Amino acid sequence: MFTDYTKIIIKSGDGGNGAVTFRREKYVAAGGPDGGDGGNGGNIYFKVDKDRNTLIDFRYNRKFKASNGENGSGGHCNGKYGEDLYIKVPIGTMIKDAKTGKVVADLSEANQTELVLKGGRGGRGNSHFKTSTRQAPRFAEDGEKGEEKELILELKLLADVGLLGFPNVGKSTFLKAVTDAKPKIANYHFTTLEPNLGVVKTKDGDGFVIADIPGIIEGASEGVGLGIQFLRHVERTRLLLHFLDVSNQEGRNPVEDFYAINQELKKYSEKLATRKQIIVANKVDVMQDETLVKEVEELAKKEKLEIYPISAATGQGVQELIDKVASMLKQLPKEELIEVEDKVVYTLEEKQDQWTIQEKEGIFIVSGRAVERLMGRVNIEDNESMYYLQKTLKNMGIEAKLKEMGVCEGDTVILADWELEWYE
Repeated sequence: MFTDYTKIIIKSGDGGNGAVTFRREKYVAAGGPDGGDGGNGGNIYFKVDKDRNTLIDFRYNRKFKASNGENGSGGHCNGKYGEDLYIKVPIGTMIKDAKTGKVVADLSEANQTELVLKGGRGGRGNSHFKTSTRQAPRFAEDGEKGEEKELILELKLLADVGLLGFPNVGKSTFLKAVTDAKPKIANYHFTTLEPNLGVVKTKDGDGFVIADIPGIIEGASEGVGLGIQFLRHVERTRLLLHFLDVSNQEGRNPVEDFYAINQELKKYSEKLATRKQIIVANKVDVMQDETLVKEVEELAKKEKLEIYPISAATGQGVQELIDKVASMLKQLPKEELIEVEDKVVYTLEEKQDQWTIQEKEGIFIVSGRAVERLMGRVNIEDNESMYYLQKTLKNMGIEAKLKEMGVCEGDTVILADWELEWYE
């Protein structure tokens, strides 16, 4: 089964907590704080695996978590870093943030590796908070929690040439004739239920990849038939071979078919609608008269497209078409698969210094990653630690903002999960 779209949940590792310890040795006076730092949580990377060609594995395993960092300990011993997690995906996989829809990474190159989610930072031990006036700090930082995100994995086949056309017009027969691919072929609609890839070897020893796209019908851009999922695969091609049946065996009008499919391409993507096309008039070996061929020739002239009459079944005209395709591909540059302004290497990491204040019924709620990190290293039962909290709130600009919003002595201020009473 071909799977090209799935959702997964990833979570980076939590950072380890810093230690609150003091050096205590016989004959060593005032040993002082020696708490070590916690280790960073593991990052999550996505890596291209050349041996994978579908997303089928993600149907059964949808949750992925990196290792947590270890806690620090005495003697300035730092905790071990969490092990990074590498998630292997096939080439051509696009990763999006399920919440925002933004592109996180586009893995379209061999051996490509992308950092998608950073692990939580390990907390600092109490040895970092020793000052000339604070000789014995009884607090340390807790490690930052890892981030959890839902992602969309979308696989778009990487091919140079895409075969377009209504079902049963001979695309699979053509692919089998010019490559070593073995697509299913039968005389009924939707024989091809998943895209097939094949490599064509040219006379010059070069090669290019052809994708047989399952039959796209009218309404495909809205999900009719096999639906919009297969239009995704056409996006990645540089050249389209538009197959039209000129045999009249099924009573179809090839000119009407041509405009119907191009209309679906335009609805799906304006850029895709302008992709270079060659009209392939197939099944000339069994055509009943030349009327349809002439109509298609007029169509090609009107649309300023080249036309190649062929028979994929007998091989008539096939080599000439392959030679033309190989020549055109040398002139067609490989484009960026995502618009530059939309391509983001890493969008899931939240800024660490952000904080916000909301007032609800006289209660001031201060939230944000910066505040969570601050409260993680505060011991509210220790006077020195509370003094450190007040000083840090002032340095961060939170104190000034609260006063600007009208906080008064005795008001309730919520910092992360802590509810405190404000005093001057």
